[in-house]
Formats: sequence, C-alpha cells, structure tokens
Amino acid sequence: MKNVLVIGSTCVDVIIRVDHLPRTEENLHPESQRFAIGGCAYNVANILGRAGADMTFVTPVGRKGVFGPFVREALERLSFASMVDLPDAQNGCCYCFVEKTGERTFCSIHGAEYTFDPAWMAPYADRAFDYGYVCGLEVEERTGSQLVSWLETAPIGTILYAPGPRGVRVKKELTDRLFALRPMLHLNAGEAKAMSGYDDLDDALRALHARTGNTVIATMGADGVRCLEDGKLYSVVGEPAARVVDTIGAGDSHAGATLLGLSRGLSLRSSLALANRVSAAVVATDGATLSDEDFARVVMAE
Repeated sequence: MKNVLVIGSTCVDVIIRVDHLPRTEENLHPESQRFAIGGCAYNVANILGRAGADMTFVTPVGRKGVFGPFVREALERLSFASMVDLPDAQNGCCYCFVEKTGERTFCSIHGAEYTFDPAWMAPYADRAFDYGYVCGLEVEERTGSQLVSWLETAPIGTILYAPGPRGVRVKKELTDRLFALRPMLHLNAGEAKAMSGYDDLDDALRALHARTGNTVIATMGADGVRCLEDGKLYSVVGEPAARVVDTIGAGDSHAGATLLGLSRGLSLRSSLALANRVSAAVVATDGATLSDEDFARVVMAE
C-alpha cells in the first residue's frame, strides 16, 4: 500500500437548511441548523483514514473561540488525525446554506485551520510520501507561500492539488510554482474552465495539462469524470445518487477516494470509478461524512 500525506484544514460546517437563498431585505426562517466537522483536507483524510490507508494528516487547530474546541474534541476521537496545537489561535467556520434542491453555498470565515508553518513538518522529516494532498484555500492564505516553498523540497512523489472555486484567486506566482511541481489536478468542470480560460472542457483539460505536464481530473457531478491522463482523454461514467440531500463535501470525498484507490494500487480509471461511487453516496448524505454502514458498503467493499 502506498502512503499519503494530507495537509490542511479541519473546520466546523454550520449547516443551515433554507428553502432558497435570501434576497436583500428578505426574512427567512431556516428549516434547521447544526454543527458538523468538515473542511476540505479533513473530508479527504476522513475517507483515507477510515479505510485504513497509510495516511498522515497534519491539521492545525486553535484552542480559542467557539469552533476550535468543537474541532479538537472531534479529532481526538479519530486515530488518523495529527493535530497541530495552536493555543493562542482560534478556528473559523464554514456557513453552508443548503437549498431545497440540495445545492450548497458557502460563506467561510478562515482561522488557524488554513495556516501553515514548515516547522509543523519536522516530525516527518525522515518520511517520504507517495502522494500528497493540498487545497487551493491554504495556498491562497497569507502563509500560502510558506506552504508552496515547503512543497518545492518535500519528499512527495505526486501532489494532488485541488484548487477549488477560489483557485483562480491564488496569486499567479504561487500557482506557477505549484504547477512547476507537476501536480495531478483535481477540480470540477467549472473550475477547470475558469482556471484555463477555455469554455470547452476538453480544451480546458489540455490547457491545464500543458502547464503541469500531469493528469487533470474534472468532476461533472452525476455525469461522472472527464480525465486527461498520459495525453489521452477519457470519461468515467457517474454513479447516480439515490437522492440528493446536499452536495457538501462531494468534491473533497471524490479526491479522497481517488487517492485511496491509487494508494491501494488501483489504476487511475478504477480509482475514479470508486470516487464516483463515494461522491454519489456523500450527495445522498446529510453533510460530508458517510455513516458507518454506508462507508462499509461503498468504500470498504472494494
């Protein structure tokens, strides 16, 4: 089994269910509100860690404020999390507005969870990793240049970089430096088009591949995945969701399941098929975390 390094955020998802997004001056009564553990890196690590992958998860957690203690208590119950203790900092949160259709809109307040310090990696100085995961949200933040500098000398075979919807806001210099590391890109179709400047998805994948020289994966929801691997374009059909509860964490879980398949020695195509099944199950779940029953059925059955 190949090993994976995941660096990044664990935050609180404040899931607020509404009929529709409010208009200016409108007064809505949400159907419900709840706290849930989330964050892009956490959602990736959760798939890998629960499946028993050889995975190292480095995530900063502040002690102050409302959200840090909630995150800390949740992570302390998990064997796969390696918390970086930041006693003088506080965590932020992600307000997830979920409409009746299941589509979500995020408003995020970033805290300690999106920062990075190379000193945090000292305990792993003697380790080499087959795969590494990093999200664009961490690169966009004030310590993003430190993260990229560390990645430039890190002993990681292949970096899976998920730019996310704010990837276009990352400084060009940092994006260029990241792309020079030949990362595997994992994004959705809209993000691929926005980052490349092309309206046609295949053209977008080719343009991004020209910049990284590596695989580009574009998720397309229920339609599956479009992938450019070794110069060849192909699709992996989607897995229909039993129902659409919300789309929180679907893309992150897809990235985590892709890395899980690769760590198990599966081909990329087979790993993407697994990821399609996992993300379909997440879409049918309230929040980003699968129940133990669904996790066993979808992930561990492979």
